[in-house]
Amino acid sequence: MSAPRVIVGVDVGGTFTDVFFLDEAAGTTAIAKVPTTKPDQSAGFLDGIRAEVSDFASIATVVHGTTVATNALLEKNGARTGIITTAGFRDVLEMRRRDRPRTWGLWGQFSPVVPRDLRLEVAERTLADGTRHTEIDPAEVAEAARTLRARGVEAVAIVFINAYANPANEQAALAAVKAVWPNEYVVTSHEILPEIREFERTSTTTLNAYLQPPIATYLRRLEDALRAEACDGDVLIVQSNGGVMTLETACQRPIRTALSGPAAGVIASAHIAEKAGFPNVITCDMGGTSFDVSLVVDGASTLTAQAAVDFGMVVRTPMIEMTTIGAGGGSIAWVDRGGLLQIGPESAGSDPGPACYGAGNARPTVTDANLVLGRINPARPIGGKLAALDMAAAQAAIMAEVGTPLGLDVMAAADAIVRVANARMAGAIRLVSIERGHNPTDFVAMPFGGGGALHAGALIKDIGLKAAVVPMYPGVISALGCTIADMRHDFIQTLNGMLDTIDTDAIADKAAELAAAGDRLLDEARVAFAGRETIVAFDMSYVGQTHTVDVTLPAGAAIDRATIAAAFEARYRAVFAKPLTGIAIRILNLRVSVIGRRDKLDPRLLAPVGDGDARLGERDIWSDGAWHGAVIYDRTRLPVGTEIAGPALFEQADTTVFLDPGLHARIDVFGNMIITELD
Repeated sequence: MSAPRVIVGVDVGGTFTDVFFLDEAAGTTAIAKVPTTKPDQSAGFLDGIRAEVSDFASIATVVHGTTVATNALLEKNGARTGIITTAGFRDVLEMRRRDRPRTWGLWGQFSPVVPRDLRLEVAERTLADGTRHTEIDPAEVAEAARTLRARGVEAVAIVFINAYANPANEQAALAAVKAVWPNEYVVTSHEILPEIREFERTSTTTLNAYLQPPIATYLRRLEDALRAEACDGDVLIVQSNGGVMTLETACQRPIRTALSGPAAGVIASAHIAEKAGFPNVITCDMGGTSFDVSLVVDGASTLTAQAAVDFGMVVRTPMIEMTTIGAGGGSIAWVDRGGLLQIGPESAGSDPGPACYGAGNARPTVTDANLVLGRINPARPIGGKLAALDMAAAQAAIMAEVGTPLGLDVMAAADAIVRVANARMAGAIRLVSIERGHNPTDFVAMPFGGGGALHAGALIKDIGLKAAVVPMYPGVISALGCTIADMRHDFIQTLNGMLDTIDTDAIADKAAELAAAGDRLLDEARVAFAGRETIVAFDMSYVGQTHTVDVTLPAGAAIDRATIAAAFEARYRAVFAKPLTGIAIRILNLRVSVIGRRDKLDPRLLAPVGDGDARLGERDIWSDGAWHGAVIYDRTRLPVGTEIAGPALFEQADTTVFLDPGLHARIDVFGNMIITELD
């Protein structure tokens, strides 16, 4: 029997489950797009693989980008969780940072995922310098555990103040809990986030516990289903930082998957765009529910240390920075009390879906508008869920909810929906570019997701981007990203010391310790790496400043005072143009990232092998207030070097590309469609 050779990337979204197949030995690729199955997403997961693979034993690796954690947080349907914390600190989750759901106004309501009666206190105290002022009483902790268990708790978060400086009390409490309740879903804050600031540490640790039972159950059920199909390959999970981890690590640290699926799309976009000669990219992921935007500068994705999944649900773990708005294909268009047309954030999702699905939704969506404008072929809907789309239902929904209230005919109303959606997308792109000091004319957009390629031309015109690069399979780009993402483990340790007095030898020892821990995780993964890399960085500031800058040391650099100071000055100058003089420098946190580099897909494998006979016909499309005759092409049959002027439509199994009048498209050697404005 030959060795397994197929790598499978699976991205489960709210509407569709996308699958990308790479046969390394044969040098071939394939895709599949099937409806997401709810509530058990593993069924659609397996259906997607079966679409192209009959023998699961041929699979070497399955890499999964998942929205299970995101959905559990947004829908607040995680496990019933309890907290054991330091006396006097049971309300940290509720107090947050003294913010509120609505910035303007006196009203706002927030309920943390753990109610107050499940947040119990015990006597203990560790000082900020690590001194154990009050040791725990194991009997008191055990009684708290019994109380939580009696109240139906499934998972427990142990969060003690200043545990980042000395974890001894948390370690003793963990032992006390497990002595009376041998539960695998008990986590401590020093394991999840050994970092200063109690709210962020409490929130992240609690949400990790909250997610453990549902995520571990889902992933282990998925693994069992794969094994039942004779798949003995590795199962890896995409993290929010764009790296992958083992399934077992994901079960222990599910909080790291909070933005798993979108992160894989950014990784794929950066790789494909850089190979095509575009190191500066704005990724535009338009799915059924949302529009996610991220920035790639000089080939590197932008990481952030913290994000809020929803109000008050702060996750502090490295993740690819994204801006998300409710402007997906299923986002509902509606007219507010002031007579203004709005898009989202409510979405029709996959069930019942847009009005044109004919499944009972009578409210118009962005997809309905694109259908009425002629940009989507009603006889060839993506995903295989339906045989055809209901044009009459889409028109009726648009007129009832938008056209009649605004006094517009159906075409003007549909055009207004798309224009408002485009304006919202353009605003998100400006937010991640112009407002952060980047000129959009230096960037290309890479639209992906099922709907992104329908709006690429409008974004070029509205923002002045250099071009749009539409990859060969934009509808499954996140699944493709799963197959090339590196394995990555990030560690953090608060130091909180002055640069001129801190023990840099001790820092070097700690960095080596964390790097060794990362290497052990790589060794346990059963994955062949093309290489390994360790990144050492610090969160630093001048004394008196609240916010820090991230300072990365050059690869292989010594961890000494002079090297750290030089790196800080260079980074501060890059961010703020001018460093400050005569002010002491503070090191808040040490960060160590250990990366196992995986072999990357050669994008030339994605290039079409078409014979040029790609014309499918013609269809009238509505653009800029008038009808235009547009030629329709089968994109997969367009050979490299093809050049076409708009208006045109390019259909493929996973998406439709709309080339607006006044735009030009060219197929490059990787199969990308490069869209620019005509001179």
